[in-house]
Amino acid sequence: MATPADTPADAPAGHRDAPGGASAPEAITLLLVRHGMTDATGPRLAGRAPGIHLNDVGRDQASRLAGRLAGLRPAALVSSPLERCQETAEAVAERLGTTVTTDDRFVECDYGSWTGRTLTDLSAEPLWRVVQDHPSAARFPGGEALATTSARAVEAVRDWNGRLLEQAPPGSAPPVYVVCGHGDVIKAIIADALGMHLDLFQRLRVDPCSVTSITYTRTRPFLNKLNDTGEPLAGALPTAAETRGDAAVGGGAGQSAGDE
Repeated sequence: MATPADTPADAPAGHRDAPGGASAPEAITLLLVRHGMTDATGPRLAGRAPGIHLNDVGRDQASRLAGRLAGLRPAALVSSPLERCQETAEAVAERLGTTVTTDDRFVECDYGSWTGRTLTDLSAEPLWRVVQDHPSAARFPGGEALATTSARAVEAVRDWNGRLLEQAPPGSAPPVYVVCGHGDVIKAIIADALGMHLDLFQRLRVDPCSVTSITYTRTRPFLNKLNDTGEPLAGALPTAAETRGDAAVGGGAGQSAGDE
């Protein structure tokens, strides 16, 4: 198995020839899926609180997401351990006829004492401006630093890239795999792929049940799709919070759900 040190995220594998001249794939595509809506998504920072499940909207989003991915044969379907991600991934797994593998490295950021509080309340905290403007320096009280969240998530991607490329048969198509995770985790992975400093990751938007596609090659990653929800373009207009210049910590509920 390749390790993160052996296989950096932007160079997943070297050229490997097999007997008979067939080459193993050298590129791999990651589909990043954010979980569907819950009753906490948007108004509160759910974090790692247990017992937060998809609501009716989220279950419908997960069902439609599974339909959009129909026909895909992923090399792996990986999920955060939290219920809302597991339930989203299970909807996809049922449609695609595969199983879900849990990887704790894709779990939500530990927001510590911020967990469960409303974003309106949190926006009055002095740390809010650090999270918005200098997130690489932000550590949540009693919780995790955003830089730590980013490091573990990117390491997990590097690990899965190397592992799945090692398993790909010579002559096969480049593998595709799916990871179901959380807004800030996904934004950190995208920022890494784009060569963006973590301090810029609040410029990215990742809505519930959106799909972001990144292909990692020997030389560089390519961003194929970003925050694709399959909805009309009007749904991609800025939220009220975004027009004020602030990003929704944790990812928010998206425009279609009236994210404030």
